[in-house]
Amino acid sequence: MEIVFKEMQIQNPTAIMIARTAVAQDDISGDGTTSTVIFIEELMKQSERYIDEGMHPRVLVDGFEIAKRATLHFLENFKTPVVMGDEPDREILKMVARTTIRTKLYEALADQLTDIVVNSVLCIRKPQEAIDLFMVEIMHMRHKFDVEGLVLDHGSRHHDMKRRAENCFILTCNVSLEYEKSEINAGFFYSNAEQREAMVAAKRRQVDERVRKIIELKDKVCSGTNNNFVERV
Repeated sequence: MEIVFKEMQIQNPTAIMIARTAVAQDDISGDGTTSTVIFIEELMKQSERYIDEGMHPRVLVDGFEIAKRATLHFLENFKTPVVMGDEPDREILKMVARTTIRTKLYEALADQLTDIVVNSVLCIRKPQEAIDLFMVEIMHMRHKFDVEGLVLDHGSRHHDMKRRAENCFILTCNVSLEYEKSEINAGFFYSNAEQREAMVAAKRRQVDERVRKIIELKDKVCSGTNNNFVERV
């Protein structure tokens, strides 16, 4: 719904206010946009009835302020603290997740995703930092499962590479082994074919040297073992 509100060309001032409120609700909590719009609609509907009966709008605004303070006071006393230390209260977190997910999905799928969502969030969360919500969707929601380990969004570089590796060492490094274009406007000039071939050979030597060092590391790590070696760069 947030995307709809951002893309719509709304002209009515009241509708613009409702759209901004729904977007703010989604930005803060990530949920409740539909409930927010319905709640505002009902408040305006009831307000229109009282205004038609002769009540001044200022009186309605004062009533909304009183109701807001009473609601905040109730929530402050009614809320249940959630322990988020080294051993968080998983049961409360599961109840919160289950209640929220059931507003979006049918019950069986919501219950299936509850444990996955709670375990995933507790696994990647960092204190005092927002969680990265970037998602890579490659399966249907009903096929989701929780992996207690490291998942790399990376494909094989060659069709002859193994599709499955067990009991292996995995090397991850921020080094490119491919020929990439420069990110800045740079030019290379040469006066003959020999100079061009020399430049290409020098670039290939640089990549080959990186590959040789990785192979040397693999030989040291896997020497005398039956473990596999997987590199991801």
